[in-house]
Amino acid sequence: MSAEQPRPARRSPHPRRVAVTSPRTAAARRPRYPATREIDEQTRLGEVYMHSLLRTQFRLALFVCTVLACVVGGLPLLFLLIPDLREVDVLGVPLPWAVLAGLIYPAFVIGAWLYVRQAERNERHFAELVERR
Repeated sequence: MSAEQPRPARRSPHPRRVAVTSPRTAAARRPRYPATREIDEQTRLGEVYMHSLLRTQFRLALFVCTVLACVVGGLPLLFLLIPDLREVDVLGVPLPWAVLAGLIYPAFVIGAWLYVRQAERNERHFAELVERR
């Protein structure tokens, strides 16, 4: 009388997982417009982008002009506060003239070079930002 009895099924403490799929393979997505199009069409977002670039470039120009103005404006103040410097000669030329002729113009050239370099860097960062969007 040994009849085989079916074994009871093991019950897992967790319910069986079922994969749910959607018949739609691609969800409807909002069309993505590049930021350059926003700028070209002069939308509000494009205005914000351009205002951001202009503000950054203006701050840079203000900084460079301020530094150069302090250097150029500080020289007369330096010679006023230390009168003995006015009497120093460099290669037969008074020091104030030598500084004006020999150091101010190179300072302007270096300032201009640094300005252009940083302005181009700002524009590259802006272009990367616009293309990333």
